[in-house]
Amino acid sequence: MLALAVHVFLAAALMLGVHWQSRAPEVVTVELWQPPSAPVARPEPPKVEAPKPPPPPPPPAKPEPRIEKPDIALKEPPKPKPKPKPEPKPVPKPEPKPKPVPVAKPAPPPPDETLAKQLLAQALEREDRARAAERERQATKTQLAHEAQSAKDRALQTWVDRIRNQIRGNIVLPPDIQGNPEALVLVTLLPNYEVLDAKLVISSGHSAYDDAVLRAIIKASPLPKPDTAVMFQRALELKFRPKD
Repeated sequence: MLALAVHVFLAAALMLGVHWQSRAPEVVTVELWQPPSAPVARPEPPKVEAPKPPPPPPPPAKPEPRIEKPDIALKEPPKPKPKPKPEPKPVPKPEPKPKPVPVAKPAPPPPDETLAKQLLAQALEREDRARAAERERQATKTQLAHEAQSAKDRALQTWVDRIRNQIRGNIVLPPDIQGNPEALVLVTLLPNYEVLDAKLVISSGHSAYDDAVLRAIIKASPLPKPDTAVMFQRALELKFRPKD
């Protein structure tokens, strides 16, 4: 039993030692608060130039050979004669061109005024005819307007005469009236030809006759109608004389 216990203890110690050796080392994290300083550049050592070798000495100068001149004088070749310069030829002057003789243009024939006169006469004739037609139209228009106005006046007078005759039958002449005095009365009508108002415009000079005329107008209402409704007038001036 003791031996068995010793073996178990040794096995446990070996396993513990192997497990302790197999653990990974812990990682340490370091946070830098400032960037690392730039590496300082070291100065390069000065270069030492090797001394240049001295130049080789120049070679000694060779003496030039002396050439002796011969006694015989050499004849110089004859110089060529200068060529004569060519003289410039005179340039011939251009002959003057003859001036062109102006050719007289033929005079244009005189314009034929016959056609122009005919056209002018025709235009004047058309203008005269137009003026005559316009005068005739104006005269016809004036005549028609005059005739229409005359017919209107006659129709109005006929209507006024019928009104006056109806009113005159209702006038009671005063006994003391003398002469033939005239009274002018303004009568205002309604669209149904009833008398709306009667006012004395000019008195006859006899108040009793003026009152009799006004009473007769009110009594004669409604007044006679005209031939056409176009002839209706709201206000009429009527003249009355006792002897008419």
